[in-house]
Amino acid sequence: MPEDYTTLAALLAHGYDDVIDVRSPAEFAEDHVPGAINLPALSNEERARVGTIYTQVAPFEARKTGAALVARNVAQHLETELADRDGAWQPLVYCWRGGQRSGSVATILRAVGWRTETVSGGYQTYRRLVHAMLYDVPLTHRVILLDGYTGTAKTDLLHRLRGLGVQVLDLEGLAGHRGSILGGTAADQPSQKAFESALACRLLDLDPGRPVVLEAESSKIGDRIIPPILWAAMKDAPRIVIDAPLAARAAYLVEAYADIIARKNDLEDRLRVLTRHRGRAVVDGWLALLEAGNHAGLARALMQDHYDPSYAKSRAARAHPVLAEVEAQSLTSTDRDALAARIAEAVKSAG
Repeated sequence: MPEDYTTLAALLAHGYDDVIDVRSPAEFAEDHVPGAINLPALSNEERARVGTIYTQVAPFEARKTGAALVARNVAQHLETELADRDGAWQPLVYCWRGGQRSGSVATILRAVGWRTETVSGGYQTYRRLVHAMLYDVPLTHRVILLDGYTGTAKTDLLHRLRGLGVQVLDLEGLAGHRGSILGGTAADQPSQKAFESALACRLLDLDPGRPVVLEAESSKIGDRIIPPILWAAMKDAPRIVIDAPLAARAAYLVEAYADIIARKNDLEDRLRVLTRHRGRAVVDGWLALLEAGNHAGLARALMQDHYDPSYAKSRAARAHPVLAEVEAQSLTSTDRDALAARIAEAVKSAG
């Protein structure tokens, strides 16, 4: 009978050898159970074709066509991706609602001799459990934010803190974005659903009895929205504030954003977007620095003209409790090691 899961933790601890998502590649790409493999019962095109037959011809004809396509596709999976599975293999199968696609695939796998079960409610069950965790249940983790002006190496320090045994939550890493208009990467961001899946699973891995350190963010990271339960905790969280001179921050940004600097045309486009905020004259000055190859000067100007005023305004609008203030005169790799150690001590003292 189908497996009926009531918590996300229980579903992720399913105990099966593999989780098979039999939805179309497009559905799988938007979001899926972590660790699942995609063995589509119907391709993107086949799913659209069956849907058209269902609405424009007759449900019976759609089911007959779909059954033939599913049988062919599962036969191909058996001859390729599943060819090396032995008789003891036990898969867990799901589709969109836990209905025809997963049921059809599971029937064939059982006929082979594999102990196969399906997820009751399919992907929608999984998505409901993720949503409940991020939107309905109060966060039990104690959150501490790393704060400071742009260029104070907060993301880098977050990674170093993990190496020191501090619990961290890298929201920018999960969202595939570095948190500002210039912070995109060459790859597309995950979907909102995929971002929430990664976030929920990461939270399950964290010990609620120990502090969790996050970077101070706005409510959106690129196009991805931080779920309200976590955002509420972040707004009220105590902060460790990092301070460093403008020159040190500029030097660090040139190092950290080397990939964006290398994509000159893309960077020009991103800078021009800020014209509506800072005016044409200011942006033209930035573009001139970029054209001259004065990357440190560009980083310094961006902070003076755009990032620092925005940060100061945001900080003045809301008073946050401060656990510690840490200063660094430079931000070389060695300096960041020492800075991370001091931050780790502050987190440990917070308990």
